[in-house]
Amino acid sequence: MLITIFGNHRRLASMAALGTLLCLAASAPARAGIADAVKAQTLPNGLRVLVLENHKAPLAILSVFYRVGSRNEQMGKTGLSHLCEHLMFKGTKKVGPEEFSQIIQQNGGMDNAFTETDFTDYFEKITKDHLDVPITLEADRMANFEPKDFDKEKHVVLEERRLRTDDNPEDALDEMVRAQAYLAHPYHWPVIGWFHDVDGLTLADAMAYHQTYYSPQNALIVAVGDFNADQVLKQISEAFAGIKNGPKPPPVTELEPPQQGTRRVELQHAANLPAFEEAYHVPNISSPDSYALEVASEILSDGQSSRLYKKLVVEKQMVIDIGAGYEMTSFDPGLFIVSAQMRPGVKAADTQAEVEKELAALRDTPVGAEELQKAKNLEQAQYVFGQDSIMREAELLGSYELLGDYHLVDKYLDGIDKVTAADVQRVSKTYLVAANMTEGVLVPTGVLPHGGGGLSSGELRHAPDPGEVAEVIR
Repeated sequence: MLITIFGNHRRLASMAALGTLLCLAASAPARAGIADAVKAQTLPNGLRVLVLENHKAPLAILSVFYRVGSRNEQMGKTGLSHLCEHLMFKGTKKVGPEEFSQIIQQNGGMDNAFTETDFTDYFEKITKDHLDVPITLEADRMANFEPKDFDKEKHVVLEERRLRTDDNPEDALDEMVRAQAYLAHPYHWPVIGWFHDVDGLTLADAMAYHQTYYSPQNALIVAVGDFNADQVLKQISEAFAGIKNGPKPPPVTELEPPQQGTRRVELQHAANLPAFEEAYHVPNISSPDSYALEVASEILSDGQSSRLYKKLVVEKQMVIDIGAGYEMTSFDPGLFIVSAQMRPGVKAADTQAEVEKELAALRDTPVGAEELQKAKNLEQAQYVFGQDSIMREAELLGSYELLGDYHLVDKYLDGIDKVTAADVQRVSKTYLVAANMTEGVLVPTGVLPHGGGGLSSGELRHAPDPGEVAEVIR
């Protein structure tokens, strides 16, 4: 489903578990979802709160979402959202630098944060009896932001950019492709920002940005876990209700004009192997076509029997890896991306020709009933089993509420159910065409230095924790 930020929720499910899901799917549309159990409240200052009891384990998740990401930035000030995320860990008027995380750890918890194109999320996982700790700390850094060591932290971000992008050829290629695909919309620039922009940011920039975007009216709190929902709502209200709002954030009004022809970019970069990326403009969840595009991505690249993997990895042995997918929950229309890394000696043009054959097959011939059902089963399985994690439940509720309604979380399975072979063929003909494509090719100029690359693009986290990554993985 996701290729960045919320990452593809592509997990391998056991056949037994998949069989269980198929039985459940047969009973649709009377599915029991998680939204009906949510208790929602909007505080007088505009802060939206969602609370869901989940008693599977004596744990709780607190997520504080802010409706601010790279799409809210301005030319010349890119990377400010991500820098502010880092600075949120550098102290307040009451808490010293890094004390936030230390206090959480002392209470048996872990914390982290990530920045995306559309929003920033700060979250803590902690024992159910200590949920009051992150609630108090999050309220403090919303109201009393006063970061220390600004220049030092900016240097950390610049080094992160060097590692994630400048020394990572695949991510550098992705950055170029997106910049070429978006000419008017702020999705044009990367979440981490352009190097020279970040280098020029000041503490005054960060303070003004926080005042505008880090206020109750622009925030959403989601709590999921083994607690009493009414009690948690009361705790959140007591901690946050007194926080005043800053100025109302300006709306994002830029619209990307329709693309009217193939765009091409070439990146010459030290790399171990050549690669390519193809990006097609597609709608987000506001369009019914989004579900058919989800299924199309499954058919193309999910699993070893998918069309692209079977053809290019197994049969022709042209690539070592290939994938397709997109982020249907982006705030504005996004990109459907196909990317691959070639084997030594294989030309990108030859591989792209084979990819085009598979896309043409989707456009020209309806998908068979068995292949269609398999793709839908896989998509639904990944979605359902992802909800075994309370962190994933909080993430889903938050992302859909930011789009307008957390109840959408329970519409997803039915949306996939309704996709037909004709739908898949129609969206392929509409969107997966040359005139709507931006292609990028990575041309190696030498061997990549040892240790270079290897990080994923898109979602930028403050300080990944191995245990958290294992739970959130999709």
